[in-house]
Amino acid sequence: MSHLSILPTVLRDAEVLAASLEALGFPPRWGGALEGFAGETEPVLLQVRCPAGPSLGWRRQADGSLALVGDLQRLSRSSSLQGLLARITRRYAASLALADAKRHLGAAQVCVRP
Repeated sequence: MSHLSILPTVLRDAEVLAASLEALGFPPRWGGALEGFAGETEPVLLQVRCPAGPSLGWRRQADGSLALVGDLQRLSRSSSLQGLLARITRRYAASLALADAKRHLGAAQVCVRP
């Protein structure tokens, strides 16, 4: 029997996550709920439909992080979905690092100008 589970992540910025998903060819959908076994639903902030399996979603946790919501039993059986999660995480980290670098570069340029 399979059901939706919530897995904590280190992701925090939903906009960066959405852009990362889009860049990987997975158009995200804001809001809604994921459906699990026997009509179980879990509200999510952001979700994508995976070509090799169930939808994945993310919801905001009390600490501000985004938790992954999905059918972990099915996810654990699919190496393609595990690879997808790794690609999403790498793309998110790279996008966040570039955005942070641009912010710091912009601040440094403002300080240098007379």
